[in-house]
Amino acid sequence: MPLSTKTPLSKNSVTSVTEKSATEDYPLSAVPFSDRKSFWSLSLLLMGFALTSTTLFAGGAIGPSFSFPQLITVILVGNLILGAYCAALGYIAAQSGLSTVLMARFSFGDVGSRWVDFILGFTQIGWYAFTTAVIVQVLLEIFGAPTTGFLSVFLIFFFNYAFCATAYIGYRAIDWLSRLAVPAMLILVAISLFLAVGDYDTAAIAAPTQELGMGTALAIVIGSFISGGTQATNWSRFAESGKSAVIATLSAFFFVNAILVFAGAFCSMVYGSEDLIKAMGSQGILAGGVVLLILNIWTTQDNTIYSFSVAGANMFRTHKRHAFVLGGATFALVLTLSGIYALLPSYLLLLGTFIPPIGGIIMVDFWLRHGGRFPLLSSRLPAINWAGVLAYILGSGVAYVTGNIAWGIGPVNGIVIAAIAYALLQHFMPQAIHSTQKY
Repeated sequence: MPLSTKTPLSKNSVTSVTEKSATEDYPLSAVPFSDRKSFWSLSLLLMGFALTSTTLFAGGAIGPSFSFPQLITVILVGNLILGAYCAALGYIAAQSGLSTVLMARFSFGDVGSRWVDFILGFTQIGWYAFTTAVIVQVLLEIFGAPTTGFLSVFLIFFFNYAFCATAYIGYRAIDWLSRLAVPAMLILVAISLFLAVGDYDTAAIAAPTQELGMGTALAIVIGSFISGGTQATNWSRFAESGKSAVIATLSAFFFVNAILVFAGAFCSMVYGSEDLIKAMGSQGILAGGVVLLILNIWTTQDNTIYSFSVAGANMFRTHKRHAFVLGGATFALVLTLSGIYALLPSYLLLLGTFIPPIGGIIMVDFWLRHGGRFPLLSSRLPAINWAGVLAYILGSGVAYVTGNIAWGIGPVNGIVIAAIAYALLQHFMPQAIHSTQKY
């Protein structure tokens, strides 16, 4: 006979639930201060997340359009905006111990927040499938092997599940991977940049094409990782303090991200290739390029599938995050083997436009509506917070429209408009939350 909702849980039952939540990295609850991580642990983990191939390609895309001083300006300004946005969310995550999908319950409602789960989760699993296919294709091309056939399928299977192994274990495994991988990747990038500086004087540097305007270039730099940055709270919620979360997040999304964008852009200028790995091959350090590629993909892929598992656990209100890691990886495998992954990038970039407004709404909800302290998740929440939903629709629409014309930076416009709209709407359509306690 099932327990009544009024039947109190025994002490052993509560302990069992708490231990299970800890093992699964607290997918449905705030991270307790007893399980918070050190600054260096968090910094290296976030750096590993930020060291992603999409950032390298973003740098390669903007490099030919600008002179060196202009390029530096674009990189610094773009990554400062990206870093500030991610750090603001990181601070809120550290103060509350909550991930983005859990915070969204307050600003979108108990049912409305499931849209946030879907868009964040589907975007991440789509990128996971696409990136697995890309690394297999690149490795086979590098070694001159056929890009189709048994070897290709075998490598897809291998990397698909190998990359999710650390995500399955959780923070502890991703932490140790980052401690090993981040220094190695930074050293390899530094070596490549050093060699590129040596070749700079003798290279036939083409004049800037000016094909990209400053606003478009900034949109590329910011947009390349802002959807991922919106979910960096999966890690910053483990920070010991808000200050620790802010500094660690800025280290990753301003400093490290800027280095990677610059590396891609500078190598594009010197070697005429947007692909840093191919540039490293022309520098005579192809082995280092392969190592960089694998570490680069691994430290991003495990974060990607981890984010999917957190969103999935919240959508179905279950602590079984491990099941979503394996289920998500299997779904990604189907997407990769079916060949549909080739159609995903444009669609996923479109979804990326619709993600940043979520962050703007959460910030206003935390500071303005709740005075810097969220209510408990056990509070009785409205099914749909219409102020959040309407503000999100407006912000996403502005981000989409202005992303295709020279009106500022689409993702940033979406954040600002959604934040302003939510600040106004929540006065006219307040949603009652029945709780007297806060985090």
